[in-house]
Amino acid sequence: MMSFYFLDDDKNITNILKLIVNTRGLGVCCGSAESAAEALSDLPIMKPDIIIVDFLMPEMDGITFIKKAKAILPDSAYIMLSQVSSKDMIASAYEAGVEFFIQKPLNSVEVESIIRKVSDGLDMKRMVQKMHNIFTADSPAQAKKSTSEDQIEANLRTILTRLGIVGDAGSKDIINIVKYMCTHPDAVDTMTVSDLCSNFCDNPKSMEQRIRRAAFNGLVNLAHLGLDDYSNEIFVDYSSSLYNFEQVRKEMDCIRQKSVRHGNVKIRHFLTSLTFHCQNAQ
Repeated sequence: MMSFYFLDDDKNITNILKLIVNTRGLGVCCGSAESAAEALSDLPIMKPDIIIVDFLMPEMDGITFIKKAKAILPDSAYIMLSQVSSKDMIASAYEAGVEFFIQKPLNSVEVESIIRKVSDGLDMKRMVQKMHNIFTADSPAQAKKSTSEDQIEANLRTILTRLGIVGDAGSKDIINIVKYMCTHPDAVDTMTVSDLCSNFCDNPKSMEQRIRRAAFNGLVNLAHLGLDDYSNEIFVDYSSSLYNFEQVRKEMDCIRQKSVRHGNVKIRHFLTSLTFHCQNAQ
């Protein structure tokens, strides 16, 4: 169960958020504060999973607070409350580590939806971090997955379609690798991407290059979506799970011609995250 901490100089907002979290069964409220200084002193003790912070506060704005808070709790998730909707502010907030925005005035349905999305994303990130350990710790019998190969492939094709790369030459290679990772978790922990590719062809280097090109194309497509709309569902779902958000931002800057450096993709992380998504898709 997720634990929540709220920072807002308006006590009414904090009370509304507590009510939503408690009545909708979203988690437990471990603390709240009306000032950033108080919150920063609470965080090392309470260690909440999700911190919801207002953007506009008298002593310290929400972006500055999140930068300081992430130095204390780098693995927690941060949601920002804001009446401001400028693209520059949103970009700065995402760079600081915000997972999502909740617009004021609060709408309980929107708040619940965003909190559930962020909670699911945090669960996914933690699961990806633990996957290698789980693979080695579990016996083959424990590692068996209830998800069928057909369902895994269907889930994967949906994700690749959303990324705009299902028609790429490397998409078939990605499908083969991820299906193997889903069905042989006990065998892949120590395998490199090249080792995985060698199970399917005599030229694993070429296969790996096709996968890299497809994964990079997905990064570029996400970057374009983010330029148009930071709140785009596909951008939110994958920019910080399948990819590293800072690398997506680099690609966005490259598209804007603010930089000549493209974002890059960690292929093993990309494939492992795809595996998790496919096994846990509804």
